[in-house]
Amino acid sequence: MINRFFIYGGIGLCIEVFWTGLCGFFGGDFTFTGHSSLVMFPIYGSVVFLEPLFNELRYNNVFFRGVAYMLLIFSAEYFSGTFLNSIGICPWSYAEAKYNINGVVRIDYMPLWFGVGIMYERVYEGLKIKL
Repeated sequence: MINRFFIYGGIGLCIEVFWTGLCGFFGGDFTFTGHSSLVMFPIYGSVVFLEPLFNELRYNNVFFRGVAYMLLIFSAEYFSGTFLNSIGICPWSYAEAKYNINGVVRIDYMPLWFGVGIMYERVYEGLKIKL
C-alpha cells in the first residue's frame, strides 16, 4: 500500500506539472513551464484509498465508473482545498475562474477528473499485476 501511495502521488504531480504547463502555453507562456507543490503529493497519493472502489465498480460501464471517480475526486479537491486554505497553505486558487466554488474547485474541470479517475483505475490494474 505504501508503494502504491508513492506511485499515485508521483503520477499526480507529473499530471499537474503537465497540465499547468499546457495551460500556460495556451495562456501565452510558450516555454510550457509547469508547476506543482509538494503539498499535493499526499493528496494525489490518497488515491490508494480508492482501490477498494476500483474493485467494487470493475464490472460497471465506464460512464458510471468515471462519474463516481469524478465526484469523489471533486469532493476530495474541495475538502482538501478548504482545509489547506484554513491553515494558509493552499497552493492553488480558482477564485478568478468563472465556474469556481469557494475558489478551491472548478466545475469545468469535472470532465478532467472523470478522465483522471479512469486513468488511475488503469494504473491500479497494472499495479495489481506488478506488485
